[in-house]
Amino acid sequence: MNKMVLVILAIFLPPLAVYLKTNAVKTTLINLVLSFFFWIPGVIHALWTVLK
Repeated sequence: MNKMVLVILAIFLPPLAVYLKTNAVKTTLINLVLSFFFWIPGVIHALWTVLK
C-alpha cells in the first residue's frame, strides 16, 4: 500500500493503519489500547510503525 495513504490513515484511524502495514494482531491491539486511552500516543505509535 502507498506510504502516503498509510500516513494519512495513521493520523485519522491509527489501528487500521497499523493493521494494514503489519497484519499483526498483537501490534494492532497495542495501538488500539493506546488510541482508546489517549489519541496522540496511538497516532505516534501508528506513525512510527508505518514509517519504520
